[in-house]
Amino acid sequence: MSMTLWAPIGQFLGRNTDPAKPRLGRARRLYREKIWSPILPRLVQFGILAAIVAVWEIGVKVGFIDGFFWSYPSAIFKTGMIFVTQGDAFLDTWFTLKSTIIGFVIGTGAGSAIGLAFWWSQNWAGVFQPFLIVFHAIPKFALGPLVVLVFGIGLGSKVAMAVALTIVVSALATYSGVKAVDRDSENLMYSLGANRWQVFTKLVMPSALPWIISSLRVNIGLAMAGAIVGEFISSQHGLGRVIMYAGQTFDVALIWVGTIILSILAVAIYLVVGVVENTLLKGVLKR
Repeated sequence: MSMTLWAPIGQFLGRNTDPAKPRLGRARRLYREKIWSPILPRLVQFGILAAIVAVWEIGVKVGFIDGFFWSYPSAIFKTGMIFVTQGDAFLDTWFTLKSTIIGFVIGTGAGSAIGLAFWWSQNWAGVFQPFLIVFHAIPKFALGPLVVLVFGIGLGSKVAMAVALTIVVSALATYSGVKAVDRDSENLMYSLGANRWQVFTKLVMPSALPWIISSLRVNIGLAMAGAIVGEFISSQHGLGRVIMYAGQTFDVALIWVGTIILSILAVAIYLVVGVVENTLLKGVLKR
């Protein structure tokens, strides 16, 4: 196509199509999104939640939503008040929280120790890493009955399920951090007379620490999932037991109550772990 045909198109687009004339760069403004004030996203979130509740309640009243299978907000609120004032809401919540925290601490600590131990021998790391991956791939719900038989229906089985879901994640994350250690720095420390323990404590552990910290938020969710799975199978207390009991008795409102309390608990734990994670990362970066 000739330049005479390109010229009108180029003029329409505001481009210089004449090769005889120098190209003058036109300054383009970079797009920058206007950041909302901190309170505005919260108002939008509250508005979305209020709209969902309103549509849900009205939908049940007009018959658009089946209230038997989905319940409705006013019934859920009444059931929640009864559960909190007359039921075992605090006992069940504390039971789930306790099993989650204990399983999270044990699973994260043991998994991190396994990942760090792999640094001592690459041969043994190659031997045991496939076993970890296979164990991680096994659906933990299938191991639930066996865990209950071994640890009972009390707190122990819930902690064991939480550990089972978190230990492999921590081990693999820590091992990734171990493999990322700078080999030149390691050889330099050996050449300067450092022994193996000094290299491990002064170089390997600090290098793997950010990888361990980065897995905390993932592990807390997995720990809670493991505790709930253990409560689903067999338990005397816990929010998982409440949800399972409500499902067996077709008490849909109580199912929603247990789910909402569990969601609030999960968000609270996640925020606390996030603060701990940020604090630890700042401490690592200052070194």
